[in-house]
Amino acid sequence: MTATWTDAGTGARGHVVIDTRIRGVAGGGLRMRPGLTVEEVTDLARAMTRKEALAFRPGARYVPLGGAKGGIDFDPRDPRALGVLERFVEAMRPLLEHVWAAGEDMGVRQDDLDRIAAGLGLRSTVDCVLGLVDDGADAGLERLDAAFAAQDRGIGLGELVGGYGVARAALEALGRIAIAPAGARVVVQGFGSMGGATARYLADAGLRVVGLADVDGVVAAADGLDVETLLHTRDRHGRIDRAALRPGDVERPGGDWARIPCEVLVPAAASYVIGEELAAALDARVVVEAANVPTLPAAEALLAGRGIPVVPDFMANLATNAWWWWTLFGDIEPTVDAAFAQVDATMEELVGEAFARAPERTPLRAAAEQMADERAAAAAAAQGVTT
Repeated sequence: MTATWTDAGTGARGHVVIDTRIRGVAGGGLRMRPGLTVEEVTDLARAMTRKEALAFRPGARYVPLGGAKGGIDFDPRDPRALGVLERFVEAMRPLLEHVWAAGEDMGVRQDDLDRIAAGLGLRSTVDCVLGLVDDGADAGLERLDAAFAAQDRGIGLGELVGGYGVARAALEALGRIAIAPAGARVVVQGFGSMGGATARYLADAGLRVVGLADVDGVVAAADGLDVETLLHTRDRHGRIDRAALRPGDVERPGGDWARIPCEVLVPAAASYVIGEELAAALDARVVVEAANVPTLPAAEALLAGRGIPVVPDFMANLATNAWWWWTLFGDIEPTVDAAFAQVDATMEELVGEAFARAPERTPLRAAAEQMADERAAAAAAAQGVTT
């Protein structure tokens, strides 16, 4: 199912795509970026179906939902963007009430969505799921409120847990290709919630973040950037404050994120950024997809043939989505420690299994897709639900 909307004031176009429904509902974030197409939203919704399925654990309270995605073709830095977002959410209110459980994605902030939802009389952006919570909507929402209030070093858990998961996926992948984390080089394309947290927790693990890209270009340092300072001085859109750079840090053109040699490359911003030409030239040992669908299929096959595995998006970046549901349904306590422990175990299991299943020099994606399909079938069998 696809719903398309056009904003009368700006001409901006938005879409919601429901790929699958389980127990009548589907989950997936809302993004805003110039140039977004309905085809992109469709790809993202399909990935959400697999992302939901991979998080299934027998005996858990959270049973995977269907997959969906929303997107608006507009620049989130435009001063009119908040008005566009408000009108889109209002137009899609019937879906939010009954079918689509939404959250933030690239170019959209959860605090803005929460305020808009409250103004429309919704309890949350996941209203359509609340009736499925075993101990009731009030208990589930209290857990979510507590989880979103939790912080690690001054940054909210909601902004961190997805990137923490990407970092753990990267560390598991490095172990699978016998590269020690200490001193390994990292380049992250994008410094919003996903990219920023990924950079932080890889730096915590002893890796050197030698390059970070934002909308204004690339900042780099051979001995590693001061990620923590840059995190606390970036703006709401992940823009790095160049005044916070150290004397030895350098600024480079925007396209240079793909030209910096590294052990771990993390595309954490736009979709479709790694094509065949780029894949043939990348000097990296593993690619871990924090962004949704950043690598084109032919490029992914080329990288695999070069011995550069790609940990696919719907596996590497599932932690934000899964954390919402683990918390809402009561599978974990609403704390940083509980969230990170669950992510640790999940990424160790999933990434390890994908590497074990994939033949040498073949894409991990095929193995990950098979894993998602198997878990979706297991969830359906265990709960008696239908897609």
